[in-house]
Amino acid sequence: MDAVVAIALMRMAAADLAMEPWQRPSDAHLVQLGLDALMAGVEAPSLPLLAGLARGEHPQARELFGLVLEESGLLPMTPEDLAKARWTAARWWARQIAAGRLDPVHGAKLIHTEAAAELGHPDALRPIVDLATALGLPNDQPPDQPHVHDRVTSAARDFLATEARRDHGLRATPDDPP
Repeated sequence: MDAVVAIALMRMAAADLAMEPWQRPSDAHLVQLGLDALMAGVEAPSLPLLAGLARGEHPQARELFGLVLEESGLLPMTPEDLAKARWTAARWWARQIAAGRLDPVHGAKLIHTEAAAELGHPDALRPIVDLATALGLPNDQPPDQPHVHDRVTSAARDFLATEARRDHGLRATPDDPP
């Protein structure tokens, strides 16, 4: 993970803090985000404190996470910042799937729920979302179809190839993702 992805995931978590209590990121998740950001080279005075919280200190995570957001200049967050963060996360998860570092089923569900659903189900993510939706399984249950991993991996690679062409100016339209 690089600093851009770590910051994107922190922005997404910051937006989720305003949701209903059962939808908010856990204290443990905020500590893990802090550790990931620290390892990725993000700098903020409170970041080592957040990343270093022991399990018994997790109740301090929300306050420290808020300080990290302020110190990193991530607040106030605009809708454009959040959309860009979700696209960054979707690309990163797709790269992790394509590289074999993220289970394709879990990755497809992350892309679907954390990025595509929040971005209004953009066409660029539709093949991955359709596969995630077709699975219709709880997050930890393995899929019945043996070929689903290959299909999700192929969809992730196709998405990344389309993104690479777009980034090189081969396909630039007003509807393209940021």
